[in-house]
Amino acid sequence: MLKRAVLSVLVFALVACGGSSEGGFDPGLHGAPLVPKVVPAFPNLSFTAPVFVTAVPGSNLLAVVEQAGVVRTFLDVDSTSTTSVLLDIQDRVRDGGELGLLGLAFDPGFATNRFLYVNYTADGPLRTVIARFTVTAGVADPASEVVLLEYAQPYRNHNGGWIGFGPDGMLYVASGDGGSGNDPQDNGQRLDTLLGKVLRIRTTPGAIVPPDNPFVSTPGARGEIWAYGLRNPWRMSFDRVSGRLWIADVGQDAREEIDVGQAGGNYGWRVYEGTRSNLNPSNLPASGFIAPVHEYDHDQGQSITGGYAYRGTAMPSLAGSYFYADFVNGRLWFLWPSSANGYSNQAVATVSNPSSFGETATGELLIVQYGGTLLRIVP
Repeated sequence: MLKRAVLSVLVFALVACGGSSEGGFDPGLHGAPLVPKVVPAFPNLSFTAPVFVTAVPGSNLLAVVEQAGVVRTFLDVDSTSTTSVLLDIQDRVRDGGELGLLGLAFDPGFATNRFLYVNYTADGPLRTVIARFTVTAGVADPASEVVLLEYAQPYRNHNGGWIGFGPDGMLYVASGDGGSGNDPQDNGQRLDTLLGKVLRIRTTPGAIVPPDNPFVSTPGARGEIWAYGLRNPWRMSFDRVSGRLWIADVGQDAREEIDVGQAGGNYGWRVYEGTRSNLNPSNLPASGFIAPVHEYDHDQGQSITGGYAYRGTAMPSLAGSYFYADFVNGRLWFLWPSSANGYSNQAVATVSNPSSFGETATGELLIVQYGGTLLRIVP
């Protein structure tokens, strides 16, 4: 996000410096759905640089991630006025700009093992850390940290940051290309680096590479890689019904794109930016890469914030529609399945600096505003 000087406080996981695939949309919806509205949520609460919100399994709690290294929980009731600290790792998080505590995921077995996982940046050297913590008596003990994966960051931007569990029980990680402009190390297209990728790992310390990952047997390739050719996938999500993985990849100078995940897929960066040829001296055809299911140019926005396919009950006509926004101009849209093989794009509203979306326990949608407040999407 924060690609231009319009917002000088922080240039977070999205800024520029310098097809189809399995899944598709849910068929069977005929005619345009009713357009929802956006309303304030939790008016008595305010957060410092929030970058994510998610439900705490087995409870009526929500958890908000603050970029500096704190996770706060609170009741999912609009009148709530207090929060509790679930995790505080400010002492080991390097934040500022696009750096910080960027992702949070609860273990599928959280009710019994009390594990949560985070994605954060650290110094000495600058690197991304994927780590597990254990919650005891409502608080995650910083001393319980178990590091699953670390990889170096050559620059201070394009860190990705999202993590989440797939329907297969594996932990997926969104990794940016490492930063600067035009991916100077060509990390997106290289299989010997974890940068510019979707990673898929097990949560067993010391044995994190699943044997069925697509490049496990490829000489010189990192076994953690699940898909590649990405620039800065700041926010991804799994559709809780279909299981498809939605990837919102922040563009550079011209295009923002939405992709659907495919094991072994190559999404084209830096050769292509969306469907636009970017650095392509060999004139490689676009057909050699997975095309986005949707893209928009910088007349429409400059830094995509990925959201979720709607699976709540309050807006049944929107079932399967994918919500997303643009951090710079605040526009909010959804893609809705207008036929078995197609979709339409619908504008909803304009909100202030949407840094993330989130799902409640029942699948209703929230919007995180980087300025410190939350919104609900309602009928």
